[in-house]
Amino acid sequence: MTSAPGTPDRPATSVAVLGTGIMGAAMARSLLRAGLDVRVWNRTHAKAAPLAADGASVADTAADAVRGADVVVAALNDGMAVAAALTAASDGVHRGQILLQTSTVGPDATVELAQRAADLGLVYLDAPVAGTREPAERGLLTVLVSGPSTARAVTGPVLDAIGQRTVWAGEEPGAASRLKLVLNTWVIALVGGVAETLNLAHGLGVEPEAFLDIVRGGPLDTGYLQGKSAALLSGDLTPSFAVTTALKDTRLILEAAERSGVRLDLTAASEARFARAEAAGHGDEDMIATYYAGVPEEHGTR
Repeated sequence: MTSAPGTPDRPATSVAVLGTGIMGAAMARSLLRAGLDVRVWNRTHAKAAPLAADGASVADTAADAVRGADVVVAALNDGMAVAAALTAASDGVHRGQILLQTSTVGPDATVELAQRAADLGLVYLDAPVAGTREPAERGLLTVLVSGPSTARAVTGPVLDAIGQRTVWAGEEPGAASRLKLVLNTWVIALVGGVAETLNLAHGLGVEPEAFLDIVRGGPLDTGYLQGKSAALLSGDLTPSFAVTTALKDTRLILEAAERSGVRLDLTAASEARFARAEAAGHGDEDMIATYYAGVPEEHGTR
């Protein structure tokens, strides 16, 4: 670990992004559009390489990516992946450097990651993002943040670049992650409702468009219903939020609910549907592919 003076009152000018999947790559491009110096790293180098054309410096190692950066943004799949990235980056971090952890990892993993960060001398911000591919590409995410308020000045340019709104949930690491699980519970309920409604329409021989037309513009309509329905009916399952990721988040919700003594029947049913869709070969598709968990097996497999 290198050492460098902290700069708590100076806005960030350089950012390291660890993880360049759907969300990480989109956030990196938003940071570049904001004029920040951006270095990127991904365990699979080929996934990070295209960002060089957007102006990012592509690092060969996580340590090289974070060395000297004001803020480190982690955008990885789960707590284990974030922990592994921190280990890989440990030789390049400096004391007082800010870690903006944007992945949905759940409250327990957040506490563990906060301790790992503290051991490395990092300032940890629990900062899961709300939104999918399109808002991430446009810098229109909502960022839920908990952690020391002293980090606000440094992270301001980063948060402004990746999101249209920042919600500070408190000083305690984990507060933002708990809020994110509540939010994701609603998203999962919505996508399950869309999928099952279209399942029944097809099963009964009802044109889905007839249903969508009836609710369009009324109190039962949502942009989410129309957007996800259009994606499924057109066959465009390019992932904004993949089935496999939705399954991971659903399990985090159920684990948190069990520990808090809450029973979530709809979310448990959604977990089973996501698992069936993944097993049928739809894991890398958009989560509306949970639709295929509700059709006869010969039609649901790929």
